[in-house]
Amino acid sequence: MALRDVQLRTSLEAEHGLFLAEGEKVVRRAIAAGYRPRSFLMAQRWVDALSDVLAAAGDVPVYVAPEPVIEGVTGFHVHRGALASLHRRPLPPVEDVLAAAARVVVLEDLVDHTNVGAIFRCAAALGWDAVLLGPRCADPLYRRAVKVSMGTVFSVPYTRVEEWYDAPGALAAAGFETLALTPADDAVDLADVAPAERTALLVGGEGHGLSARWMAAADRRVRIPMEAGVDSLNVAAATAVACYALRYPR
Repeated sequence: MALRDVQLRTSLEAEHGLFLAEGEKVVRRAIAAGYRPRSFLMAQRWVDALSDVLAAAGDVPVYVAPEPVIEGVTGFHVHRGALASLHRRPLPPVEDVLAAAARVVVLEDLVDHTNVGAIFRCAAALGWDAVLLGPRCADPLYRRAVKVSMGTVFSVPYTRVEEWYDAPGALAAAGFETLALTPADDAVDLADVAPAERTALLVGGEGHGLSARWMAAADRRVRIPMEAGVDSLNVAAATAVACYALRYPR
């Protein structure tokens, strides 16, 4: 039942180097991306559907139980009846991620797992190359983030930037133009922005937005004009709009 506790889950998973994938498609995508399974827990009806994955996993334990029992063990409703516990991999250096990318989403202080997962999904769908995470961002491999992303957290390269204060300089040194997404009236309309060959979209936390340090360090501030009395979009929706508008250099 403690699996309902986000902080406890996060600390336990990080301590033991594990994460959970839920549902057939997500489990398959995790395995295909090279994550090594530790164990499986599923309802009987998924044993045949995942038979190829289970066979390829070799002697990895497979626990089969009725869905009410699984829910009782985990403390939550297991969507689509299949769970896999997988081993995490070391995150790559920031320099390696940037060297292979031309379009990067940079997230500062996004603590909501749903928004982080949704942003990974839009980055993958719109052809962005990588995601950089600030030290306090939610874990992309947390169960909810993985589920909302539809497993794209396994295919979009990402890493966590611990030296956050120095990160604007690292982006500039790698040749990226940095665009800070903000609802401020004096920012440039996204429709009028011609993105550079290498672009980093800076996105701040829900409510408070980007820090003053990152806002000041950005090459340009960009905005999505609002109508009908709406002041802003949800951070994941705004990021999707910006990723679409900036996906190709002009």
